Formats: sequence, structure tokens, C-alpha cells
Amino acid sequence: MRIDKVLIGVGKAVAVAAILVWSLFPIAFIFMSAFKPGQDIFAVPPKLVFTPTLQHYGTLLSDWGTFFQGLFNSTVITAGATILAIVASTSAGYVYSRYSSRFLNASVLFLIIVRLIPPIVVTLPLFPIINAIGLNDTHFVLIVLYATFFVSLGTVLMRTFIDQIPRELDEAAQIDGATRMVTLRRIIVPLAAPGILAVAVFVVVFAWNEFLFAFIFTATKAKTAPLVISEMIGSIDGVDWGVLFAASTIQLIPVLLFVVVMNRYLVAGLTAGATKG
Repeated sequence: MRIDKVLIGVGKAVAVAAILVWSLFPIAFIFMSAFKPGQDIFAVPPKLVFTPTLQHYGTLLSDWGTFFQGLFNSTVITAGATILAIVASTSAGYVYSRYSSRFLNASVLFLIIVRLIPPIVVTLPLFPIINAIGLNDTHFVLIVLYATFFVSLGTVLMRTFIDQIPRELDEAAQIDGATRMVTLRRIIVPLAAPGILAVAVFVVVFAWNEFLFAFIFTATKAKTAPLVISEMIGSIDGVDWGVLFAASTIQLIPVLLFVVVMNRYLVAGLTAGATKG
């Protein structure tokens, strides 16, 4: 019996270690390579002990100013998409939670189906429309597209969180003269804050790393960081791997820190509705 427990414990430890290596090795490789001299990046056997250098970051700063403009664009677009998605998802989630009808019940399934559609299916038909109305290569079009892509999932998550808030609180607020909007703003939103933050995590990670929409709908003015990194790979002068890894490290750190800080809300979003208290 004791041997079985030991074997199970060892098995779990090995599984966790394998998952950590699988997940963290690419990040560690990129981070270390950004500080390695160029000739040591792909050395065989790999050099774990080396003299760090900031040469790649200096080259990135001098030769790829567009990357930092792309980071700025990514920040603006991600912030705008997150705010828009949160407002829309919270409002829709409140309606789905507090009202019931055949139309609303049927539309929940529609929201899930829409979320399963590959982005490329809706991207190509949208291009001539967006180009015709002059919104191509703008921050606005990416903000709307990113928010729209996640409103369906955000609405389902917010409905689950708001369902856990007692309806008696709504009724008490209405007795005191509060309107639906006041109830939503002053009661529902504060109590559903974990759900809102969970939605924010999903939208931020998606918008910060998204490539397809940015590739199709931007050219120069609203070009995002992932798009600039792809240009580094396709450079006619060849790929400067040190500079590429330096850019990847800078682009990775903000979203990685954000996910680590917001980890518990991400878990709450993934497990929303799994249990009832």
C-alpha cells in the first residue's frame, strides 16, 4: 500500500516536471538566446554558460524602430479591445442571467457556435467591406474585431458569474428606486469583478498575440508587434536570430507578467460554473 502511494507520488512528480519542461523550455531558450553572442545561440552542444551581451537589444533599438511603434500599437489596441469586450460581455451577461425567453435561450447556443468558427472564415469577406469604408489600417478596426471575437465567450462567462449573485440584491435595489443600469453598475459589477478580470485575461492574451487580423487589416499605421516580428523572420538580409529573440523577449514579458498576476482569475474563468456552493 505504501509502495503504491510512493509510485503514484513519483508518477505525479514526473508528469508535472515533464509539463514544466515542455512549457518553460521555449521561453527559457528565447530569453537566454537574447543575451547570447550570435555564434553561441545555436551552438552544439548548447552553451549554458556564456558571457551575456546587450548587443542584440542595441541592434533592435537602432535598426527596428518599427518594433517599438508596434508595441505601442499593440498596447492601444489591446487596452481598447479589453474595455470594449468587458462592457459588452458584462451587459449581455446581465441580460442573459436576469431575463429568460425562448429567443435568449436559443441565442446562447448561437454564441457558442459563433465562437467555434475559425477567424479566417469571417476575415476574408470583411476585408473589402472594411477597405471600402476606409477603416483599413486603423486601431479602431482591430479593437472592434478583437472585442467582437471574444464577446461570445465573455458573455457566457459573465452570465455564469452573475447567476451566482442573488436576485434579491437586484430586487432590494429596485425597491430603493435604482434603475437597471444603476443596479448593474453599483451592485452587479463589483460583485462580478472576478469574472470581469477573467474575461480581461482572455482578451488581453488574445489581442496582444493575435497575428491574422493584424496581418490582413493593417499595413503601416496600426501594425502590431507580432507583425513586426514576422517581418524580422522574412527579412531580405537574412534572419538575425539574436535580434529576433530580443524582440520576442520584450514582446513576451508584459503579457507573461499579466497572466502570472491574474492567474487566479484565469483559473476562476476556466472553472466558472463547474461547482455550486
